[in-house]
This record gives sequence, C-alpha cells and structure tokens, in this order.
Amino acid sequence: MDREPARSALKRERVRDHLMELVESAAPGDPIPSERTLCEQLGVSRPTLRSAVDELVTNGLLIREHGRGMFVARAKITQELVPDASAHRLPQASGSWASRVLELTTVQAGARVGRKLRISPAAEITYIARLRLVDGEPMAIEYLHVPADLVPGLSPADMESGDFYDVLRDRHGVRVHEAVQSIEPTVTNEEEARLIGVPVLSPALLFERLTRDDTGRPVEYVHSVYRGDRYRIVSRLSLGDTPADGSAQAARFTGERHHPGIPPGDLSGRGDVPALMLGDVQPAE
Repeated sequence: MDREPARSALKRERVRDHLMELVESAAPGDPIPSERTLCEQLGVSRPTLRSAVDELVTNGLLIREHGRGMFVARAKITQELVPDASAHRLPQASGSWASRVLELTTVQAGARVGRKLRISPAAEITYIARLRLVDGEPMAIEYLHVPADLVPGLSPADMESGDFYDVLRDRHGVRVHEAVQSIEPTVTNEEEARLIGVPVLSPALLFERLTRDDTGRPVEYVHSVYRGDRYRIVSRLSLGDTPADGSAQAARFTGERHHPGIPPGDLSGRGDVPALMLGDVQPAE
C-alpha cells in the first residue's frame, strides 16, 4: 500500500469531518473559527486545513469574505429522484471494476461520523481509503467508515476482491438493506488529482452514502470522488399519466412538482415519476 498518500488522506479526512461538523451544527450565516484557530485546535498545517476549506467552499458549504472570515453558506436545494416508498436498485456501472486499497486502519469515529453511524465519537471504526479502477484506469477514490466491531479481521484483500457487501454478509453476518446516497458536483484537490490522474481542479462528482442493514442499523458511511471527465449518471423517468381513478394515492401526488432537468409544472398532475439510474463510464479519448 502507498503509505504516504494514505496518511495524508486520513489526516485530511479528519479535518474535513471537523469542518463538516461545524457546518452541520450551525445556521446559515454563522461564522466559523479562523484558519489560525482551526490549525491550533486540530494540530495541522495551514496548507492541510486550507485544502479542506477550499473543498467546502467549492461545494457551496462555506463562504469566504475577504477581511471578515468564513461563514456557513445557505442550505442547498435537495431533489429526490424517487420517493422513499419507490426506492430502486442501482444497476452495475459499465466496465470492469477493481479496487486498490490505499489505507486500512482503525481510528476513533469522531463526532460527525459517530453521529451518522449512531455510535459514540470515541468508538472505533475501520477506515478504508481505496482507489477504484475501471479497465485498469483510476476512476474514483472512496473513503469508507464502518463500525470496527462489525468487521473484525477485515483485510485489504477483502476490499480488493469481490463485492464488499458480499464480504459483510458472508463473513460478518451483516445484510445490507438500504442506502441513501447524494451526488453533487465538485472539483479535485491536489491529492485527488494525483491519485486519479487528472489536472488539479478538474470537474468531479462527490458521492455520499449511508448504508443500513436489515434491522435499520447504520453499517457504512462512504464518501467518494469520481472523475467528471469519465463518469456520468443517467436516469430514466417514467412519464406515464397518473391514473384518473380518484384514488387516495393519485390525489396524494397531484399538484405542481419539480424533477431534475424538467421545468416546474411540466409534470403537474402526473403524480409519482419513478426513476432508474445507471452509472456510465465514458470511453477515453
């Protein structure tokens, strides 16, 4: 494993989590501590802190105001592709996928990850950073956080061969059931750009996912950065008319609605619009 990038990734991950905790616990417009104060609190250098701050500014979570400091940005508009009751399976992305583990270690969860996984901030988690490759070419970097007591003895080989969810089921008795995943545009920082082989500040997709097992227990929190030049998400929408039977379900979905890429009002009265998503790897030029 490439230890030096791994140590850097883990340190930056802890800084990012601390900043995200500040953002999520504050209101829009609230100030956050200065870079100098944060460096002292976290025991990191200013370039390390600034890299994480730059990411949150780029992603619209923080605002820098010259001479005034940094502030929490306004909340983003969230649009679900399908309602909770219509959750769907995500088809396999194209290409031959493989993984290379950059780091696998045990650390304390911390406040933000602990809250997501519903465990104590002092509880141990297994942290995995891995490079995802398609047809041998770097495509994404994944950062996984799993409660350590769920995966005793987890090894890099487990994360590089087969499906991690199969490993959870077959070796650890954990059956994943559902996940909530968000996708946002971002750009690569210097470390991400080097690992996936693109220029710094290249367009990318930021995925965040929280996975639960069949008892409703959170078992995995992941965030990933995918190459924007090679990866896209395609969705199919079913645009059939809502049944005009006067049923309670039909009435529930009547009214003006908005769907990604479709102007508000264009689907008024059509009710629920089921979607099917597909990850699509674009050919290299």
